[in-house]
Amino acid sequence: MDKIYLNQMMFYGYHGLFPEERKLGQRFSVDLILELDLSKPGKTDQMEHSINYGAAYKLVKEIVEGEAVNLVEALAENIATQLLLDFSLLQACNVKVYKPDPPIPGHYQSVAVEIYRERKQ
Repeated sequence: MDKIYLNQMMFYGYHGLFPEERKLGQRFSVDLILELDLSKPGKTDQMEHSINYGAAYKLVKEIVEGEAVNLVEALAENIATQLLLDFSLLQACNVKVYKPDPPIPGHYQSVAVEIYRERKQ
C-alpha cells in the first residue's frame, strides 16, 4: 500500500492523569502514516484523488489541542478513528503520539504510543 507521512507535528495539549498535566498542559508530537492507493492522484495530479495534508494536520491539531483525555493511548485512538471517518480514501493509518515531558523521573527523550488501524470492510 502507498503511504503519506506527516512527521513530528507539534502541539500543546492538556492530557494526562495528574491535575498538573490538565492545568499546565504540555507538548505532544504526532507522526502519521496514511495508507491509500496513490496511483490515481499520481496519474491525474488532482487532489480529490488523495488526502489533503493540511486537512489531516488540522484534524490532528483539533484533537490534540481539544478535549483532554487521561491516556496517550486514548489520544492516539481518537486520532485514528477520526482520520478513518473523515477521509474515505484512507485504507489504514499508523498514529504515533509522543509525550516528551511526562511527569516521571529519569532521563529519556520521550514516551510514545503507536497504533495501527484499518478501515473495516
